Amino acid sequence: MYLLSAPWQRLDSVDTLSTTREGGVSKAPFLNMNLGLHVGDNKNHVLQNRALLTKKLPAPAIWVNQTHSADVIVVDERFDFSKLHDGDALFTRLKSQPLAIMTADCLPILLTSENGEEIAAIHGGWRGLERGIIKNTLSYFKTTPIKIHAWLGPAIGPTQFEVGEEVFNLFKAHSALFTHAFELQKNKKYLADIYHIARIQLQQLGVTNISGGEHCTALQEEQFFSYRRDGQTGRMASLIWRK
Repeated sequence: MYLLSAPWQRLDSVDTLSTTREGGVSKAPFLNMNLGLHVGDNKNHVLQNRALLTKKLPAPAIWVNQTHSADVIVVDERFDFSKLHDGDALFTRLKSQPLAIMTADCLPILLTSENGEEIAAIHGGWRGLERGIIKNTLSYFKTTPIKIHAWLGPAIGPTQFEVGEEVFNLFKAHSALFTHAFELQKNKKYLADIYHIARIQLQQLGVTNISGGEHCTALQEEQFFSYRRDGQTGRMASLIWRK
């Protein structure tokens, strides 16, 4: 199983990993490490893949029903672990409890306080980013933003993410800074840099310790699933937990 992780240094109390499409048992078109139960794959294969992943974790991960919202789920002593919750970010202060976000082009964002006592995982589709999912997640941190670290996991790259003018206008209405994250094409549509959008939002909110953002799920076919590229495809997961 080939895994990625956040390159955070001196943050020994937090662990992260991000899966690729390698190492699982799913058959085409979900080859191989599909972790999504909602994409039409054989359920038993997905559960086997999740079991393989769980072997790398201190406890089973919390999965959510992602809806491209700006809703944050707080995982604390009152959290109902028997329920599948709707939302697009997870926040916790609990130890040894992995938080999981699934993607196949959207941007996974992992956050941790410098002392490792507060962590979060965000599903950053363009809709969630525009609606304020990063701001909403950071609102649960007691840590000052300057002491929060963010990692941008594998997402669709800036040469492959085509969007309409309405998406450009939505972000432009928030700030002129976002115009630098879009490139107008001859067909009157835009190429959007979702990594740059997230960096702008994080920096506006005071988070400056930002890493990642070097992959393209659409171009790196052997390594990543991509909904834009393939349509019917699997899902990867990005996870974070306190040790």
